[in-house]
Amino acid sequence: MKGRKQKISRDSCRQKNRAEPEYYDGVQTSMWITENNLTSIEQTGYGLLEQIVSPANLNAAYKRVKQNKGAGGIDEMEVESVKDYLVQNKEALIAAILDGSYRPNPVRRVEIPKENGKTRPLGIPTVVDRVIQQAITQVLSPIYERQFSANSYGFRPKRSAHQALQQCQRYITEGYTYAVDMDLEKFFDTVNQSKLVEVLSGTIKDGRVISLIHRYLGAGVVVANKFEQTAVGVPQGGPLSPLLSNIMLNELDKELENRGHRFARYADDLLILCKSQRSAARTMKSLATYIEQKLFLKVNREKSTVAYVKDVKFLGYSFYKLKGEGRLRVHAKSVTRMRLRIRELTSRSNGWGNAKRKEMLKQYITGWTQYFKLADMKKLLIATDKWYRRRLRMVFWKQWKRIRTRHENLVKLGIDMAKAWEYANTRKGYWRIANSWILSTSVTNERLTEAGYVSLTDCYLKARN
Repeated sequence: MKGRKQKISRDSCRQKNRAEPEYYDGVQTSMWITENNLTSIEQTGYGLLEQIVSPANLNAAYKRVKQNKGAGGIDEMEVESVKDYLVQNKEALIAAILDGSYRPNPVRRVEIPKENGKTRPLGIPTVVDRVIQQAITQVLSPIYERQFSANSYGFRPKRSAHQALQQCQRYITEGYTYAVDMDLEKFFDTVNQSKLVEVLSGTIKDGRVISLIHRYLGAGVVVANKFEQTAVGVPQGGPLSPLLSNIMLNELDKELENRGHRFARYADDLLILCKSQRSAARTMKSLATYIEQKLFLKVNREKSTVAYVKDVKFLGYSFYKLKGEGRLRVHAKSVTRMRLRIRELTSRSNGWGNAKRKEMLKQYITGWTQYFKLADMKKLLIATDKWYRRRLRMVFWKQWKRIRTRHENLVKLGIDMAKAWEYANTRKGYWRIANSWILSTSVTNERLTEAGYVSLTDCYLKARN
């Protein structure tokens, strides 16, 4: 597929190197910005496509795609090149979208590693297609936001995974302590496109918009330079796929609300809370039937479980009750992955210097504690910090290598010369010496902090405040 460029109409238009004729980002061009071009957002019938391709909306979509960056698609056009392309081809692009002749390019398939060692397929659209998908999303999102359930938290403005977890906490406090952990098998790859179009048609009355979305669904994928049809599924990776997934799963949300269930959903992660194991089992059975027969999705019955809340995993957390109150803790699998990642970051085989290692550790630990700040885990982090600092001391001891270097550094750090010489000549292993008195009193916790190495406990306490 090398050399293939974005299609504007039935004929391919190839991207060429062009000088930048005018500013595009935020400054008036021939694709000018005016808020008055957007018609009323209430309009979901004929004319909705004109809202999508209006200059103001396309310009905002371009800015968002540029901000998000990302790799190029099968035409190899990068984000940095799309501005020139859009300025030169805007009229033909808009005309092709409006008359229905525009054909999206297939997405480029890449595999993303998963926690269990398997991979998840990701479809990367061309940059031009990302701009158009973003433009569609910007117009449709406000329309569907009013329809979405209050129990849906994924890929929605001003909503987060933390809010979903706190909602579960409230339900547990109210006595809903048995959970239905419903796993949808390869959700994005198994969405029934005809059902999705049917759901879309219930709200969107402009058939041209439905047709454009349908063409994106059926654009196909390129795997190892080989084209494959996409008769089912919503390719992950484009700006439109999160919205389409929420539109599809909103049908499930409405069914759950009609049945009076307490639940929280984040994308395709769904947790339903019940007051007894029996009612949870009954819910699991009836809901699996609804999902498979009405929504034409697949339920992974091996991974879907009914259990007491302390035994389920939701968004990396688990739950427990303390004095009648629902509480959060980090799930054991999340702790294991965190320790594996710190082990990687404190390895000397990655070829990093101390400055990069320090920055990578700070970035990871700050992000991890910020996400898991709702959990009760102070004791866990104190123990983890002890292990983590021991690994840092092992790194330093390995770096010093030679006896003379070890002796000099120990003396600089305040160790008596004779004692420093004794330990500099030790034959003890790296991991054992990292836990010894000599390194604990020389490479102290305070010195590690002063050097810029953050601790999990400090970051956690800071995130909680």
